Amino acid sequence: MATTKGAWKLQEVRDQILDGNWVDYNTGLDSGELWSWGCNALGQLGNSCFERQLSPIQIPGTEWSGISSNMYHSLATKGDKTLWSWGNNTQGRLGDNTTTQRSSPVQIPGTQWNNIATGVFFSLATKSDRTLWVWGSSYGSLGVGVLIHRSSPVQIPGTTWNNISAGQCHSVAIKTDSTLWSWGDNGNGQLGDNTQVNRSSPIQVPGTQWSDVSAGFCTTHAIKTDGTLWAWGRNYNGELGTFNNVHRSSPVQIPGTSWNDIASNCKYSLARKTDGTLWSWGENQGGKLGINCTVYNSSPQQIPGNQWYDVCAGLNHVLARKTDGTLWAWGCNTDGSLGDGTTARRSSPVQIPGTKWNGISSGKDFSLARKVV
Repeated sequence: MATTKGAWKLQEVRDQILDGNWVDYNTGLDSGELWSWGCNALGQLGNSCFERQLSPIQIPGTEWSGISSNMYHSLATKGDKTLWSWGNNTQGRLGDNTTTQRSSPVQIPGTQWNNIATGVFFSLATKSDRTLWVWGSSYGSLGVGVLIHRSSPVQIPGTTWNNISAGQCHSVAIKTDSTLWSWGDNGNGQLGDNTQVNRSSPIQVPGTQWSDVSAGFCTTHAIKTDGTLWAWGRNYNGELGTFNNVHRSSPVQIPGTSWNDIASNCKYSLARKTDGTLWSWGENQGGKLGINCTVYNSSPQQIPGNQWYDVCAGLNHVLARKTDGTLWAWGCNTDGSLGDGTTARRSSPVQIPGTKWNGISSGKDFSLARKVV
């Protein structure tokens, strides 16, 4: 639901900026190996088979860059800015102009792919020219003004798209002017426009200076440049983090001013602060909040440890990476989605073997992670 963030190679970033290029986390500056584990019934591990894996197994190739996964499918870019997909392809969510299921990566037409995001039934991606493209199931989540499924990329109008995120049936995106836009299903107010009217084209969410955004199943969380965190949408399980269970159809602030990274999924969310602490709230099935219990919380609770670097939220499990390159997981462990060689649930972080982990993503009962070569 959130795209991954890699460690920048500063000299290369400097050179890109001097050349007049926009540089972000998915430019392929730190491409490497790609590993997967967990459920594989639909080929979502990308290793050419359908057997589950309790520990990380490598997907062929060494130039993988950005990664994103959702319920049963995944996207990944390579250092040459090509885009690849695999897993469930119902309604064309893989973008290869078919509806054929894939158990190994297949290339999506085009080049210069940049940021990527997977929804439950669809996919999004931007290109280096800041155009935004979508494919898969419609339900309004494609944002192209019509409710027609697409099995290959189709462009959403505009050329200034930047940060993107996809939920169950809605999408959100930030433009280069720091405005925030949303479209798709709005039955729980997750589009943030103070209505519950579905939208088949992007509409602007009130406010400015948005810097990061994450779409959950029926929620949206977003951070502003001043470090404030905002939430809206469904709130049955306290998944908004607003200290209550009141649904919101427009942004409401979560206390604090040093929020830096956000990840949302089904009925829960996590966020990181600038001091390296990690916080979670919402429904706590299988201990996915990582606070050593299974009690839900409607306000942010700190997960033990510090120096957390990035985090991603699967359906019922979490991956998080620390600044030392170690990888940690917790929550439900059906089919080995935690990658610790077992199927035991974990309500607090457990380390996955290895170091130099450099990017993470998680879907329903499966996970992906990159390593630096």
